[in-house]
Amino acid sequence: MLTTTDQTRTHVQLRQNAEVKIRTGIAPATQGWTVGAAALALLHSLASNPGTAGDALKLLHELQVHQVELDLQHEHMEEDRRELAELADHYAELYDYVPVAYFTVDSAGQIIEGNLTGARMLGAEQDDLQGRGIDSLVAPDSGPALRALLARAHSSGLRQTCRAQAGNGPGWLEVAAVTSPRGESCLVVVMDVNAAS
Repeated sequence: MLTTTDQTRTHVQLRQNAEVKIRTGIAPATQGWTVGAAALALLHSLASNPGTAGDALKLLHELQVHQVELDLQHEHMEEDRRELAELADHYAELYDYVPVAYFTVDSAGQIIEGNLTGARMLGAEQDDLQGRGIDSLVAPDSGPALRALLARAHSSGLRQTCRAQAGNGPGWLEVAAVTSPRGESCLVVVMDVNAAS
């Protein structure tokens, strides 16, 4: 979080940058900011009177500096927006394409969301995962072990693991679960042990 000193320093730097850009004639193209009619009328009134013409020039300069400051801030915000979009795409790719199934599960064992690998493991579309029971991944005999794993993870807040028989064949799954940092759900990773060997 920025302190008052940091904010003041940032504003001073922004103003200095705007002043340099105006002085050197390389101010960014306006982003559509306009000077209101009242401000123009005041400038005209001040400029028409020889006693206040200097004030009009100072006011015009302040308006120009403020305009450039706004344009520079807009450029920075657009750059930050692009960087955040790239970062979001990167993490979405990591989440969806990691080679293990990854699920967020509520306290009742219902899937809140899951990645593409998890959807494939369940033979479903990713959008169809929400509300589906996580125990549909495992054979009926392994359901109690998976539910116990989730209960232990919720109650202890620690990482818990178990092996369960896959629901879609004769293989085994390694399941790890931990309570989310906010404690509202469990984060569950499922790996097909047979595919790993």
